[in-house]
Amino acid sequence: MPSGSPRNRRLSALFWLGLLLFNYPLLSLFDVPVIILGVPLLYGYLFGVWLLLIFLLALTARSRPTLPLPDAPRQNDQC
Repeated sequence: MPSGSPRNRRLSALFWLGLLLFNYPLLSLFDVPVIILGVPLLYGYLFGVWLLLIFLLALTARSRPTLPLPDAPRQNDQC
């Protein structure tokens, strides 16, 4: 898979998104003494973002790879 393929760009974007969402300045916004449904806000944020990233990674991994052009010769083609 070439380095400039759409799947590689999406995976790279997801990495940077995860790095941003799990970094200190954003985490400090959710570090407040608030409890929602018995779960502290920070824990809910961490598990929610983690779940979101796993879901997005699964969607990216399931996407079909780009197929070669029809006129491109195959290596094992014997006529």
